[in-house]
Amino acid sequence: MKKIALITFIILLIDQVSKFYIKTHFQLGESVDVLPGFKLTFVENPGMAYGFHFGGLIGKYFLVIVRIFLIGGMIYLFRKWLKEGASNYLIIPMSIIFAGAIGNLIDGMFYGMIFDSGTVFEESVGRWIDYGGISKVAQFGHGYSSFMKGCVVDMLHFPLVNWNVPESWPLIGGKHIEFFKYIFNVADSAITVGGLLLLIFRKKAFPHGFDF
Repeated sequence: MKKIALITFIILLIDQVSKFYIKTHFQLGESVDVLPGFKLTFVENPGMAYGFHFGGLIGKYFLVIVRIFLIGGMIYLFRKWLKEGASNYLIIPMSIIFAGAIGNLIDGMFYGMIFDSGTVFEESVGRWIDYGGISKVAQFGHGYSSFMKGCVVDMLHFPLVNWNVPESWPLIGGKHIEFFKYIFNVADSAITVGGLLLLIFRKKAFPHGFDF
């Protein structure tokens, strides 16, 4: 259990420190070049990983509740696997995924209560509304929104291909091509990396098949 706690703590620390820094130093939409093909671009995401969302506030509440149940389920599985002597090929990737899930859950549940400004859902127009300026940390409970209405902070942007197709090209002339266009965070990365590790080492992680 100490191994799980340590991995979770380290990933959560990096995730939350990076989000707090971006939230309190960048304006929404601001982008800074770090290296060729790597930018810090501040966006806020009311939904799932990599900017996907649906259903307005109802969809957001649904995602928060699903994340809570998934995290609870993972805690149950950790206890079961540790009693059974599961290998690190299973425990470490699942710990990384666990930390990532908690990281984004914190944003969605509490960021609306922590910061003085943020993206909010306007029911009269049925969409999320951006804001201007740089956010500050507010007195807890007196932020831009309420419990479970916060948005996830994303900043990692890798536009490895960023190209305007010449107008003379047939069919796709004049279009803008960007790869990888999705903007994400440390928690999203942890979930992805943990999932890939499980896929790569699946035979060692589950030597007897999937037994839940």
